[in-house]
Amino acid sequence: MRIIAGKNRGMRLDSLDGLDTRPTLDRVKEPLFSMIAGNLPGARVLDLFAGSGALGIEALSRGADEAVFVDASSKALAVVRANLTRAKAIARTERADYRAFLERETTPYDVIFLDPPYQLGAVEKALALITEHDLLTPDGVIAVEFDRNLPPEIQGFSVLRERYYGRVGVLILEQMKGMADSE
Repeated sequence: MRIIAGKNRGMRLDSLDGLDTRPTLDRVKEPLFSMIAGNLPGARVLDLFAGSGALGIEALSRGADEAVFVDASSKALAVVRANLTRAKAIARTERADYRAFLERETTPYDVIFLDPPYQLGAVEKALALITEHDLLTPDGVIAVEFDRNLPPEIQGFSVLRERYYGRVGVLILEQMKGMADSE
């Protein structure tokens, strides 16, 4: 696993051993970042379910100003911190359940990465909490990675792009206009 573009291009990233995490493959990461390239310069990024931190670190490499990495696993966050050190990047890391984090977070993000364990069914819950707590900026996007056989139900968001890479699906979402205003 490596950084594809930007100031850390080519840098190798550590990943967790075992089957508890599933790193985003380069063949998925490259088109995903092409789809959101315009949202990255100066962005505030949330890498929820961070795993190795590959998505957030790629965003920092490509010009994001700030990134927050959240994972429930202390082992995952140790890998994220090691990768951030190697990338010479400063970012906030937080060990937390995604629900607890989203419920107490107060500042919105420009880009949010949602790449939970596929069987967890967390995408719908995370999207609901992001909407409830107004955690996406007006022009912000959410990149969702999911198992093609377990597509998430999307409510309150418009699908800007939808792509499939074998068994992996990627959605780029924006909040439906007027959703935050109607509540």
